[in-house]
Amino acid sequence: MADGKSILVDVSRCTGCRGCQVACKQWNGLPGTRTKQTGTYQNPPDFSHQTFKVVRFEDGRTKEGKTYWHFFSDMCRHCMNPPCLAGAKGDEMIHDDATGAVVYTEGTSQSDFEMSLSVCPFNIPRQDPDTKVMRKCTMCFDRITSGLTPACVLSCPTGAMVFGERDAMLAEARRRVDILKKTWPKAQALNADDVRVIFIVTDDPLKYHKYAAGV
Repeated sequence: MADGKSILVDVSRCTGCRGCQVACKQWNGLPGTRTKQTGTYQNPPDFSHQTFKVVRFEDGRTKEGKTYWHFFSDMCRHCMNPPCLAGAKGDEMIHDDATGAVVYTEGTSQSDFEMSLSVCPFNIPRQDPDTKVMRKCTMCFDRITSGLTPACVLSCPTGAMVFGERDAMLAEARRRVDILKKTWPKAQALNADDVRVIFIVTDDPLKYHKYAAGV
């Protein structure tokens, strides 16, 4: 499945506004969740069955003593060959042929959640503790199959997130990386051949999140 759709996330353009995070909640009808201060501006701290997208905030200092602040608009990567499907006991997990989106249904209450989570390189799936249904980003499957843009992409005010045909997004990723390397030699597109949600970073991926490039 080499064609279909892709989302490109250029973190060099992200301002950490969390508009995408809010848009995801709004479109999917997900409630706000009570959280605790963990010493960072990031909130909530991680994914849950009610939070499909988290803008991660990481800051620190380089070996030269320079301060850095990285934003990473984390979400399901919609893998080209999704390992999480190993947890399915039937057709409760859909890998759509036309778009490439990986969508979980209510039938995932019968799936092997621990299996799906353990094989996901990006630590994405979550389970509703009450219903046992597995939840995650759907790539706004309902929107894109109606010719619309994913809610998170539509909300981005800086153009950090773009959506389109996979070939076009791969070409755009290469173009942006070539430009960024002139200023940030470490710039790269993460896992571009293996995922449909492609992140461009300008620094060591581990400085954004431990699962940024997978494990």
